Amino acid sequence: MRTTSTIIIGAGQAGLALSRHLSGARHEHVLLERGRVGERWRSERWESLSLLTPNRFSQLPGFVPHAEPDGFLSRDAFVGYLEEYARSFSAPVLEGVSVLQVTQAPRGGFRVRTDAGVWNADTVVLATGYADEPLVPAVAAAAPDGLIQLHSSRYRSPGRMPPGGVLIVGAGPSGQQLAAELRRTGRRVVLAVGRHARMPRRYRGHDIWHWLTELGSLEDTLADVPHERSASRSPSLALSGAGGGERLDLTSLAAAGVVVTGRLRGFSGRHALFAADLRTTVEESDRRMRRLLEKIDRHIDACRSSEPAAAEPIPPVTLPPGQRMIDLEADGISTVIWATGYRRSYPWLDVDVLGGEGEIAQTRGVTAVSGLYTLGFRFQHRRKSHFIGGVSDDARFLATQILGRSSDVRAA
Repeated sequence: MRTTSTIIIGAGQAGLALSRHLSGARHEHVLLERGRVGERWRSERWESLSLLTPNRFSQLPGFVPHAEPDGFLSRDAFVGYLEEYARSFSAPVLEGVSVLQVTQAPRGGFRVRTDAGVWNADTVVLATGYADEPLVPAVAAAAPDGLIQLHSSRYRSPGRMPPGGVLIVGAGPSGQQLAAELRRTGRRVVLAVGRHARMPRRYRGHDIWHWLTELGSLEDTLADVPHERSASRSPSLALSGAGGGERLDLTSLAAAGVVVTGRLRGFSGRHALFAADLRTTVEESDRRMRRLLEKIDRHIDACRSSEPAAAEPIPPVTLPPGQRMIDLEADGISTVIWATGYRRSYPWLDVDVLGGEGEIAQTRGVTAVSGLYTLGFRFQHRRKSHFIGGVSDDARFLATQILGRSSDVRAA
């Protein structure tokens, strides 16, 4: 059995950011990573992926800025960035180590059982990401025999897909980006649209993330938003960093030949059935976008700034009524991609910290169990908490908590 002061589970951007702070304080710790540094980016992201946020918003603490602050790192470039970051301070990462169980030790602290042995630690930090288990809706069980099913986390490239058309379920950033990529290869693509967040890549001369920063929206805590539950579950902005930040919305996808339908209701034999809610869903998304753009306009007017460009017209999404039913066989649809997100799952966490719906109850990453922390969760403290660059503040805060607790333990 091995012993250390702190175990960080996960060596992605969150775990490494915390490790950077702990290493600077010479605090003994290890990072346990089931694969390699940044494993989720390697094994659960498609090959052509580019980050949604400009590089200036994807910097980790204590490291040099990206060479092109307004560019968008590719998946592979970001993995390389994480590797270089880990090397820069000799992060104590143990790769290829899967955590099997975390329990409280009889005499305090924690026992972490892995496939490479058992560890004892005073503190444990869960840095496995906001949600790490692919979510596939129950309706998938009724899909017709012969229809190939895969979650978006398993998609890699058009060339590695089975022949035939594709039904993509989910119109978040992943669903829309995959629809665009697959359609460009000439495949027939049907996109089933549920709740989503439409947003222009650029507005009034700047990337939309510039304006979210200017408005202070990324600094909002749950206490600052009117509806805490809905804010913590709001859909991600449907943006793309491909090609330096391409336009991405349902109108452009439809113009490219993607068949856009309403929400997938289910299957009947070889038919896919869709709700008659496309217009309502699209209008709701458009209203949310325009409220934000009006807020940006008011901010510019209040600052009396002459720098931004004039407000450019952003036309509403124009689509034909979505089809209510598609014959998958007749349309040559061989595959369904579930771009339906992820859920929280901690089968290895045998500590009483789960609240309603299996969520870990925490405040700024501090749980009710002394010495157990989280990092990288959505709205862990601020709206930006689960973004690459946004994890830095939370990592700094948790480092002070861990170092303070370590001093108290030594004193005792």
